[in-house]
Amino acid sequence: MLHIKPILSSLLRSKSGPLLLLIQIILSVAIVANASFIIHERLVLMQRPSGIAEEEILSFRTYNFDPAMDKVQQNKLDQRILQGLPNVIDATSTNMLPLSGGGWSSTLNLGPDPDTTKSTPQFAMYLGTDHTLNTLRLKLVEGRNFYADEITEHLNSSSKLAIVSQALAKASWPDESALGKVLYEGDSQITVIGVVEKLQGAWVDSADLENSIIQNVDYAGFSYLVRAKPQHHAELKEAIVAALLKENPNRVINHFETIGELKASSYRDHELMVAVLSMMVVLLLLITSLGLTGMVMFNIQRRTKQIGTRRALGAKKRDIMSYFLVENYLICLAGGILGALLAVLLGQQLMKFYSLPKLELIYPLLTLAGLLLVTTMAVFFPARKAADISPALATRSV
Repeated sequence: MLHIKPILSSLLRSKSGPLLLLIQIILSVAIVANASFIIHERLVLMQRPSGIAEEEILSFRTYNFDPAMDKVQQNKLDQRILQGLPNVIDATSTNMLPLSGGGWSSTLNLGPDPDTTKSTPQFAMYLGTDHTLNTLRLKLVEGRNFYADEITEHLNSSSKLAIVSQALAKASWPDESALGKVLYEGDSQITVIGVVEKLQGAWVDSADLENSIIQNVDYAGFSYLVRAKPQHHAELKEAIVAALLKENPNRVINHFETIGELKASSYRDHELMVAVLSMMVVLLLLITSLGLTGMVMFNIQRRTKQIGTRRALGAKKRDIMSYFLVENYLICLAGGILGALLAVLLGQQLMKFYSLPKLELIYPLLTLAGLLLVTTMAVFFPARKAADISPALATRSV
């Protein structure tokens, strides 16, 4: 039997302890549910596929100090040197690094008249060559890559080509293929010749992260991407420095980082938030469990005579244990329901002030289920100890 009525009567006779525990459970459920939701959201963000070979791509910069140097020719020569090094799969110049937190972004018009036409969503603007797709290991789902003779060195060319990410293509032309479409930038026209499955920009917290364009411009900014297997990166760094300095010693080559390292750096704040919130969740559940354990142990001492009398009248060990477990469930369920309501209200405030998505009810429910599990374990052992009290011992101790 559950004996709910005597349990409630006992709780009402000593209100302060159960009431404080109830408040603690309400706050724990509200905070843990929202914290768990935020943890899940951050983990989903961090695990988004970028569409590129993050751990294979090595980025670096060169800083030149020769005023007589022809930047365009030096840039072309450097790329040929990089592409010819042992263990290099491919290499290209670039104007920005994926997932780095900094780069170029823009919007373009979908028609020639900027006053009457719509514009694209914000996108990351990559400048690259016919080697860019292979260097990043992008998956082409429509159209084609740039041809070598289509690459220009002039950013202000009046007629350029572009390869766009699938996300940008769908946002700009939701019911049509992007191939052959023309984007307008002042007097310049940019024709879309290809669509890649996925290419993220530089800003991981941006709502437009998936929107990207690669234009056929070999940008002489002396920032490069080299793709090779990770086990070759250490020796490749030395080979890159040696080969480029041999060709032109009047420069500095540094800032070697993989795209995976750049991504980890960009998501560092998210990782910290996940770690802090996870520790908070564990601590709240632990404190709540300790509170229930303390209350049960106090009740055992206070009810020793009552427990012994019940055992003398024929109560079994499982009856004594069920008494304390049901008492725990009543407090947890009452606190859990009120805590779930508070969690929803708290979630609405987080939506309003921090632009978080709506809290799903599954999180308060899972929090309550986890709380019941943890507190059951916390109450079980003191309850079993209470069930072992003999009538004779109870009589002598009072």
